[in-house]
Amino acid sequence: MVGYLDEAQVEIVAVGYLRDLGYEYIHGPQIAPDGETPERADYGQVVLVGRLRRALERINPEVPPEAIEEAIRRVTRPESPSLVVNNRAFHRLLVDGVDLSWMEDGRERHGKVWLVERDPARSEANEFLVVNQFTVVEDGRNRRPDVVVFVNGLPVAVIELKNPAEEKTTVRHAFNQIQTYKSDIPSLFAFNETIVISDGFAAKIGTLTAGWDRYMPWRTADGEGLASTGEVQLDVLIRGVFEKERFLDYILNFITFEDDGKSIVKKGAAYHQYWAVNKAVETTVEASRPDGDRRAGVIWHTQGSGKSLSMVFYAGKIIRHPAMENPTIVVITDRNDLDDQLFGTFSINSELLRQKPVQAESREHLKELLRVASGGVVFTTMQKFEGGDALSERRNIVVIADEAHRSHYGFNAKFDRKSGEIKYGMAKYLRDALPNASFIGFTGTPLELDDKSTPAVFGDYIDKYDILRAVEDGATVPIYYESRLARLELNEDERPHLDPEFEEITEGEEEEDKQKLKTKWAALEAMVGTEKRLGLVARDIIEHFEKRLEAMEGKAMIVCMSRRICVDLYNAIVKLRPEWHSDKDDKGAIKIVMSGAASDEEAWQPHIRTKAMQEAMAKRFKDPTDPLKLVIVRDMWLTGFDCPSMHTIYVDKPMTGHNLMQAIARVNRVFRDKPGGLVVDYLGIADALKKALRTYAASGGKGQAAVDQNQAVAVMMEKYEVVRDMLHGLDYPAVLQAEPAKRMAGIAAAMEFVLALDDGRRRFNQAVAALSKAFALAVPHEQAMAIRDEVGLFQEIRTALVKVAASESERSPDGIESAIRQLVSRAVSPTEVVDIFAAAGLDKPDISILSDDFLADVRRLPQRNLALELLKRLINDEIKTRMRKNVVQARSFAEMLEASLRKYQNRAIEAAQVIEELIKLAKEMRAAQSRGEQLGLSDDEVAFYDALADNGSAKDVMGDEKLRMLAQELVERVKRNVTIDWQVRENARATIRVLVKRLLRQHGYPPDMEQRATELVLEQAETLCRAWAV
Repeated sequence: MVGYLDEAQVEIVAVGYLRDLGYEYIHGPQIAPDGETPERADYGQVVLVGRLRRALERINPEVPPEAIEEAIRRVTRPESPSLVVNNRAFHRLLVDGVDLSWMEDGRERHGKVWLVERDPARSEANEFLVVNQFTVVEDGRNRRPDVVVFVNGLPVAVIELKNPAEEKTTVRHAFNQIQTYKSDIPSLFAFNETIVISDGFAAKIGTLTAGWDRYMPWRTADGEGLASTGEVQLDVLIRGVFEKERFLDYILNFITFEDDGKSIVKKGAAYHQYWAVNKAVETTVEASRPDGDRRAGVIWHTQGSGKSLSMVFYAGKIIRHPAMENPTIVVITDRNDLDDQLFGTFSINSELLRQKPVQAESREHLKELLRVASGGVVFTTMQKFEGGDALSERRNIVVIADEAHRSHYGFNAKFDRKSGEIKYGMAKYLRDALPNASFIGFTGTPLELDDKSTPAVFGDYIDKYDILRAVEDGATVPIYYESRLARLELNEDERPHLDPEFEEITEGEEEEDKQKLKTKWAALEAMVGTEKRLGLVARDIIEHFEKRLEAMEGKAMIVCMSRRICVDLYNAIVKLRPEWHSDKDDKGAIKIVMSGAASDEEAWQPHIRTKAMQEAMAKRFKDPTDPLKLVIVRDMWLTGFDCPSMHTIYVDKPMTGHNLMQAIARVNRVFRDKPGGLVVDYLGIADALKKALRTYAASGGKGQAAVDQNQAVAVMMEKYEVVRDMLHGLDYPAVLQAEPAKRMAGIAAAMEFVLALDDGRRRFNQAVAALSKAFALAVPHEQAMAIRDEVGLFQEIRTALVKVAASESERSPDGIESAIRQLVSRAVSPTEVVDIFAAAGLDKPDISILSDDFLADVRRLPQRNLALELLKRLINDEIKTRMRKNVVQARSFAEMLEASLRKYQNRAIEAAQVIEELIKLAKEMRAAQSRGEQLGLSDDEVAFYDALADNGSAKDVMGDEKLRMLAQELVERVKRNVTIDWQVRENARATIRVLVKRLLRQHGYPPDMEQRATELVLEQAETLCRAWAV
């Protein structure tokens, strides 16, 4: 017999992977309250208390039994109505232990009860268990997750699986199932540390609060090489995460709760963060030894891939490393706003650090903060290290440098003409100030090839995570590039031209005292900032952004080369869109974010804000629902600022190298189903982008920093041609300008046309989904706008086909409900939602009362293929409903439906004939609903009657009356004997099987058909048992 994969087999395979790692395995029903070897007091108890107790006694041998019991009570009794709050409280107990006091020799003693053994030498004290079919009942809701992983009796991981052979069930369905579990059985998830979802092949890992877009693959089992595409992802993930020592490391050191005072978000490290941080901890311990060179190395993880969080995980783990003797962490940036942003990230993750970070206000304050013997997380800027004596001679200081590639980190001496002094690069000042500290750098872009200073201070690369891998993993989205230079109607002498020497200019140079460059900057700034040019740029940005918003919700940023231009461009934009402006910070669709002082020009003052006001503005912009859609900046928010919903950045400033790569990465963050980010160039940065990419590639990075938007347009046109070719012969352009009633009729005609094609519905839906995504990336290119209304119509047809094809439960969530708007012009289509029945000219029916009139209307429909699809869907939905009540009847109707459709598919009958057969079937289904009344039986009893009467000879031998009485007694007796999980426990099934056979014999059921009837009755009981089980 050929074996086919199903969900149960994938479950067995997943359990097998864990058993290979040394996990003990138990089938859930075996340890259920009424199982063979019960370990739970009731189905609401999710902690295996006996195992927890024994583990705590092994791990904490010096703690008396009464303290162990108190620890168990604290752990197993969540105190908050909030699941996330309870989960966070449990995580703290897991990581920090349970603080208790107890009496010993007449004196009170204080200590900790540890829930897991951390010492690798005593790791056998921990118990790792995998359980499948673990039923939980909470508030009357019965749920059974596929696989639960226990450590010391605590359910710390859930693995939810779907059938890989079933086209309609995907990893997304497993994610949806997890959301249901969290709502229905929150007690299980109060102890959860990580969640895995898989269809057997694809596999992703996430946390309790993670949305779909935050579930990530785990692409390496050992951190050395990436798994090949031929390897099973579930196997790689389980070996990569659940190896015993690694799993404890992950849940103790790589999970954090970000708390900004409004909400709590639980985050777990992605695979690249986990492996990089552990490598960095190793190199730091080596570098800080007495014979170490104090250079831990550089981690290069592309922008948007979670670099700041990697720094938090690194700091949290290095702080707890025994070899580091409770080190002091000094985090340095080169700008105050970067310092504030990174400080904010560390602050909302302070639990992981076990201390609150502190910002040094001055060099003296920094010296004071470093005067302690150990501990502390200190934030400071580079400038506080200039000049002076050593701040601390201690060896257990670790300096973390954000963006460790800035040119002024060098050692070289430079003569300052203004002051007449010799100034050195920051590297020298750092080393002088902290001569025995160890240094590690984090960067989102590679080091320049001729950069000798950065490796001299920090060492070589520890780990690389490039654009290609980030996009493949879904950690970032691709970035596209569009030049709008040609759109600005300026004469040649009015156009700003970038001098090659401008490659020397980086952000902040506006204030630098470099006269030659300053003069060039002023000349360019004057040309860029002319009133005429800014008026054209403002008009173009408005037109461009509004079209982008038609295709995709989100936000945008404009980057200008000076504060003056920021203000002038703002004025030019609000002149054209006055409704975007507001004097109040908490209102308005556009704002400027820039630094300034009271001495600045009066016109700038409304845009200069305090630190607290800027933080409030950042919160507004980061909130995808806030009306603030557009910000103008000069250099703030260009690095270290995350706004995932931002999809467009307008560049009107000369930028090169790292600064350019950092800036454009503002739009590569993952957000819902955002297909990509767009960089719009008004100044000609293409050459600078190419040069930056050459550096990137030469450093070993793979993937394009920005893809030319023309490539996206080419892909869009290719997808457009595919859809057009499918509709060849249909006059769909006539529908575009039609009034609503005719448009709906036109959509129905298009559906009929597509359904008549070979495998038309599936091919058309896939083609339109691909076109829609490509369109969103290409907007507002003129070729995209030229086909906008057609794409909108194609989407309407696709939506209608999806609705007619499947019931709600069957629809795949992938690609159907999309955050990318339907691109339908209001003028063309006043109706956003296509009602397929209305489109076909029918009133929406209720299948349970399918009237003769409705069926007659269907018979008369001119669109035969659409009529067939409507009937098929309605009958399919009703069969599914009945399958939950009456297996035999539903199966019989399903076979009739399948037989009719097979004849049609084989072209044995025409559409009109199959419609007649389906109408006849619908009438039979309607008639079947009244059988219970005729037989004097309830719905449950009719279901058992049909199971017994499925054997025609039984009805002949026994007669209706005896079968009726047998059905009634079966329902009453089986109801009395079913318990929770009986259908997955063989001993419980055996009891019910014996009971059924005894009743069949007592009532004289034909012996030759007894076995088949018993199995049918058991199957029917399984279908109805959810309502019966107690």
